[in-house]
Amino acid sequence: MPDPAADAAETQTDTETDEAEEAGVECREQAVDAAAHARRLDLMLVAMAPEFSRSHLQGLIAAGHVQVDGVVQQTASRKLRVGQRVRVELVPTAASQAFRPEPMALAIVFEDEHLLVLDKPVGLVVHPAPGNWSGTLLNGLLAHHAGAAALPRAGIVHRLDKDTSGLMVVAKTLPAMTALVRSIAAREVRRIYLALAHGVPVWQQTRIEAPIGRDPVSRVRMAVLSQGKPARTDVECLASRASISALRCKLHTGRTHQIRVHLAHAGHPLVSDAVYGGRPALGLTRQALHAAELAFAHPIDARPLSFVASLPTDLAAAWHQVVEA
Repeated sequence: MPDPAADAAETQTDTETDEAEEAGVECREQAVDAAAHARRLDLMLVAMAPEFSRSHLQGLIAAGHVQVDGVVQQTASRKLRVGQRVRVELVPTAASQAFRPEPMALAIVFEDEHLLVLDKPVGLVVHPAPGNWSGTLLNGLLAHHAGAAALPRAGIVHRLDKDTSGLMVVAKTLPAMTALVRSIAAREVRRIYLALAHGVPVWQQTRIEAPIGRDPVSRVRMAVLSQGKPARTDVECLASRASISALRCKLHTGRTHQIRVHLAHAGHPLVSDAVYGGRPALGLTRQALHAAELAFAHPIDARPLSFVASLPTDLAAAWHQVVEA
């Protein structure tokens, strides 16, 4: 006699397969042979889909994308038996889906056929990375112009941290990108930042030359290390009040977190920069850093270009508490 439960299970499996195929998800199915008897489920999937990492396949198990004999399994260590059928929906990794167009409003201050300059807002991540696989500037650039898809990193030649606001230049063609990268490496691009930092420096102007590398203790931090890459920041103190100083910083190199690391190393961490020891102050909930000025020669016709971006509302309010108007 027909088994209603088996029929229902088969119908459900067929429906799920159709939905997966419509979503563009590849499904693979394989019987457990004698050689795979007593093998862990996750190791069976490694054999079935070797192009994916074991950790990603374990994630598919946990998310309910794996079945054994038509029943969803969510335990990676489950042991299999000869004759069982394993089915997996190979949902793409987040990283593989990251480089897709996502329309967004871009605060563009200049644009021609070769490049654009934009004023990046606080909170916008520049490039996809773990924890931020979508909604990044790169996604917005891919939607903004078709040529971005043919360029490394969609034409991004330098970055700002998520909570740093201000000016960035982005290439729109490969010749422009090549020229801009060379200009930055040759220190021909002028980049000026405004910052609020803890403490009152004993100097009005100083040059911080200290090599920067990945912190050996915490991988989310950078640090001044003797084996790090050369880094130089020129700093001018514009005003101080209540143990907070308004600083003007000129980058000569572009190491990750350079200004944040150099100022913390000098004993003046940025306001509200918790990663490098900066305490909240003046109502700021993010690091007090803004890319205020950007100047460079046009990468194609060499004409001089110069841009200034006003402080965003939160940083402007804090800034005026230190610097008298």
